Amino acid sequence: MSEHRPSDQPGEYDEFDEIVDAATDRDPDLAVIEAGSRTLRAQAGPAQGDGVPARPEDPEVDKALRAVEQELAGRWGETKLDPSVARIKGLMDVLGDPQSAYPSVHITGTNGKTSTARMIEALLGAFDLRTGRYTSPHVQSVTERISLDGAPISAERFIETYEDIKPYVEMVDGAQEHRLSFFEVLTGMAYAAFADAPVDVAVVEVGMGGTWDATNVIDASVAVVMPIDLDHTDRLGSTPGEIAVEKSGIIKPGATVILAQQPVDAAQVMLKKAVDADATVARAGMEFGVVAREIAVGGQLLTLRGLGGEYEQIFLPLYGAHQAQNASVALAAVEAFFGIGAQHARRLDMDTVRKAFAAVSSPGRLEVVRRSPTVVLDAAHNPAGARAAAEALTESFGFSRLIGVVGSSDDKDVRGVLEALEPICTEIVVTQNSSFRAMGVDELAAVAVEVFGEDRVQVEPRLDDALEAAITLAEEESEFAGAGVLVTGSVITVGEARLLLRRR
Repeated sequence: MSEHRPSDQPGEYDEFDEIVDAATDRDPDLAVIEAGSRTLRAQAGPAQGDGVPARPEDPEVDKALRAVEQELAGRWGETKLDPSVARIKGLMDVLGDPQSAYPSVHITGTNGKTSTARMIEALLGAFDLRTGRYTSPHVQSVTERISLDGAPISAERFIETYEDIKPYVEMVDGAQEHRLSFFEVLTGMAYAAFADAPVDVAVVEVGMGGTWDATNVIDASVAVVMPIDLDHTDRLGSTPGEIAVEKSGIIKPGATVILAQQPVDAAQVMLKKAVDADATVARAGMEFGVVAREIAVGGQLLTLRGLGGEYEQIFLPLYGAHQAQNASVALAAVEAFFGIGAQHARRLDMDTVRKAFAAVSSPGRLEVVRRSPTVVLDAAHNPAGARAAAEALTESFGFSRLIGVVGSSDDKDVRGVLEALEPICTEIVVTQNSSFRAMGVDELAAVAVEVFGEDRVQVEPRLDDALEAAITLAEEESEFAGAGVLVTGSVITVGEARLLLRRR
């Protein structure tokens, strides 16, 4: 290994410099249409309070942040290195083991990790705990990955944290066979920022797998395992059971394991690991779960059974049965963190739980970013995620006509994703995001034609053109007053679309 390249992990780095051409004849809600040479990321700004930061307004801060992003992007992706936690352990050692300064909740699984992490964070924060949250990948800005008190750290603090640990990173680089990866450095930054804050508890999402993931230097008292399905099969295994072996590595001796509903072989692996680690297990559908749910305006109304009893009239402003399941997992995880279980049956304060769930957001997860026609963004990038999104869209939106905009990475099960979308999408517009890992639009189109048929597939190499085409299709006939657009296939595609369809 003689060179260092940008990360190849999904969403690990999505800075891009594509210029949006002036397009005065386009729908003004479609894109950032000012002529000029500013990048999409510099031009677009999300709505305040949605958890996705805009670029810094101060030009000097923005310049410094871009410099840090460039340095991070020059490092190897985790998947280009031999699976190992030796490098991150070396960094933690020279930093004084900041990850040991606070208790933590560790989350693995295939889908639902980020949404569940945000729910856990909201619940803990509602009970007056100072929280740190580390998630990946990001939707728009790398600063999203490290949050304090429910909000991404500022660009200034991100830069300061990087500069603080940079000498130690370089020290470890020189002592290891390979330099620290992009994700390893970010993980070190997160753990250092949490210790510096300081936080009362860290909510940490695994990047990939579990055992050798860079986050797995924490000794979490609560291990959360979200549903395991097929993804990253070339690295983690070809069956849920094989993948579960790697993911079970986050279960530490004496921990409490919150186990979402799993395929049988994955559940067997997790239960065996829990026994070996003398860990306590709480299972969805057994010790906790969703008792009832009904559709409500802007989300759903839930009754959840937690480890300490039932919680009624919980409004969750997110769509889909999968988000209700995520909420039940998050509630059980927080109960476990507070020591609530079969031996200490007591409920968390009901009003506080309701307030926390009502404030939850999850950008890029069935997120509505425009009306008339409705445009929904969802970061589903594997068949299981696409099936969950399809079910939620059918249940909660009832579009009379749905146009899909799909851009995917070249290492994903694109056919599986498209097959999940085919029953709900009238037409599909295939496109390509800016990542060097993006599947070529012609290759994606070939698969789409096989799944949808040629007359239902449109090809637009540029994402802005794809969005315009989809919105035009949704608007073209008055009889389709209930038409909508779904943008999906990749976190990067969703992030870039979110910039183009700037929040208002």
